[in-house]
Amino acid sequence: MAISNIKVPALPESIADATVAAWHKKPGDFVKRDENIVDLETDKVVLEVPALEDGILKEILKPVGSTVLASEILGTFEAGASNSQVDESKKGDQPVALAPTPISEPTPLVTPTETETKSVQHLSPSVKRAVQEGRVNLENVVHAKVSSVSVGQRIEKRVPMTRLRQRIAERLLEAKNNTAMLTTFNEVNLQAVMDLRQKYKDVFEKKHGARLGFMSFFTLACVEALKRFPTINASIDGTDVVYHNYFDIGMAISTERGLVVPIVRDADHLSMAEIELKIVDFAKRARDGKLSLEELTGGTFSITNGGVFGSLLSTPIINPPQSAILGMHTIQQRPVAENGQVVIRPMMYLALSYDHRIVDGKEAISFLVAIKENLEYPSRQMLGI
Repeated sequence: MAISNIKVPALPESIADATVAAWHKKPGDFVKRDENIVDLETDKVVLEVPALEDGILKEILKPVGSTVLASEILGTFEAGASNSQVDESKKGDQPVALAPTPISEPTPLVTPTETETKSVQHLSPSVKRAVQEGRVNLENVVHAKVSSVSVGQRIEKRVPMTRLRQRIAERLLEAKNNTAMLTTFNEVNLQAVMDLRQKYKDVFEKKHGARLGFMSFFTLACVEALKRFPTINASIDGTDVVYHNYFDIGMAISTERGLVVPIVRDADHLSMAEIELKIVDFAKRARDGKLSLEELTGGTFSITNGGVFGSLLSTPIINPPQSAILGMHTIQQRPVAENGQVVIRPMMYLALSYDHRIVDGKEAISFLVAIKENLEYPSRQMLGI
């Protein structure tokens, strides 16, 4: 049985290196063919390194947190070994029974090691002195700290930022420093949309296998508005303005690793059902770290929905090189005036952040009003008027 190397796969063109995020096996474990052995995190996607055939993970050379380059060796693998061989090898590895320590035997004083001495620095003065003098075992103190923190202790936890979080930080600073960003606001009455959803949601889900959500209404409303205001669908490249005659809409999705923005491409050619299915698929794979780099690249306009977390109002940040982003917010039942009467309606504040270098204020305001009208009168949108 041959020993082979587990290597970092070829990285996408725009990615220089990766970080070892998690090992799913430990040395000596049996691995089936195509089973994931290790996750590599980049600033955009998580790459899986699967086993090429059945075998045993022999050695881990790059622990979690290591920065690695393409083709670098992560560990070694014994191909062809079976699961039964692993079981046989473990039979002889039985735990050895230790003789019990007599109760009357006193616990010896232990001189703290250098590592323990460093750990002691974070303890309170009285406990620190007891550990240094050998009257208290440091390990017991650590366990006690975890189970019962003393009053007055101030604990800090330092965790490295994920590669994705670092990239998000870079992009946010880039947007802030390299665009003339302004935000305009409006509000939309979603009664007509909610009536349509209530009337057709069961039929829609039965026919298409997808829940009729708000995002498809907003996506199509944005596409129709973008057709009327092409500058908002454009981007700046040096001293040129690039007008895009297609509509690739980025959907901001929150995950444990950070915010990702997969792209719904050619949204103007998709039905509401197709948009809803894509969003559900994106959300699931985003949280599992399964989105591809291609799915996260590009986009001509973005939508972010802070309303799912209860946000009432915000100023979203542009996703460069795009020139604008729409922010959705929570829906609230509020009193509004209709035909001289005060009525209660489901209202949502909308925010449009835009790059003032390319988009004038009049265009931005008119664009947001167009979205509002498309949502308040969805039948006009369907009829193309």
